[in-house]
Amino acid sequence: MKAKSILLTAFTGALLCSCSSYEKIPYFQDADRVKGINISAVQEITLRPKDRISIVVNCKDPQLSALFNLPYVTQRVVTTGARNTLFGEETGAVSGYTVDSDGNIDFPTIGKLNVAGLTRSELTTLIKDEIESRNQAKDPVITVDFLNLSFTVMGEVANPGIYRIYKDNMTLLEAISSAGDLTIQGKRENVLVLRMEEGKQKSYRVNLTSLQNVVQSPIFYLQQDDIVYVEPNKMKAKQSTVNGNEVRSTSFWISLSSLAATVVAIVLNNNNKNKNDNSNKE
Repeated sequence: MKAKSILLTAFTGALLCSCSSYEKIPYFQDADRVKGINISAVQEITLRPKDRISIVVNCKDPQLSALFNLPYVTQRVVTTGARNTLFGEETGAVSGYTVDSDGNIDFPTIGKLNVAGLTRSELTTLIKDEIESRNQAKDPVITVDFLNLSFTVMGEVANPGIYRIYKDNMTLLEAISSAGDLTIQGKRENVLVLRMEEGKQKSYRVNLTSLQNVVQSPIFYLQQDDIVYVEPNKMKAKQSTVNGNEVRSTSFWISLSSLAATVVAIVLNNNNKNKNDNSNKE
């Protein structure tokens, strides 16, 4: 009977652990309780040194437009989701401007423009004002796009890698979705985001099981060069060897064997006691 009690206790404990683990899996568990929650203030991406951008100016006169635009170049690009890899189908693209270490670009007919710290819309306004103030064109249409801005997703996600930022106001949830979502072994309640701010590396934590924690986090909107890291849960960590192979460690098998041997010894001991008790009664 004692052996049965021990086995039942072990089974119950395993079941409770399973239920406890499940509670850490679903996202946004407080969604029904936080209706109408305020989202973190939008943090638009601002340009930094070494960022590359394309700037296209369109005027009513095509020949006038050509004065402001860099020439088109041909490159071979393969697009997979939000990621771009060279060598593939040939496409035409506008040459880009690289922001120098002082935050400047050299723009045709205007010269040096300090663009560091500007959003895309602010840069659009700046260039339009410069062109019109010099009477170089009337009502030009300016289009500014990001070229090399990206973020990195690492750890327990389906497709870790470097992903392109292709729009303003890209969220952490979109970044994780781009990487194929977390694996079942990913630690949802403690996702780490690393960000460079004013030349210093800062770290933020976000709990994906809480909608309120996610949307009110200061890193809800991503910036270029952000690094998103998803930790493995304890089960995955115990299952992994040092070289990353998903094979349970030697210590795990020793512990499991020891537990099995203990249970068998308890069962045999109880059986022997029962036999001895029956013999004494006879």
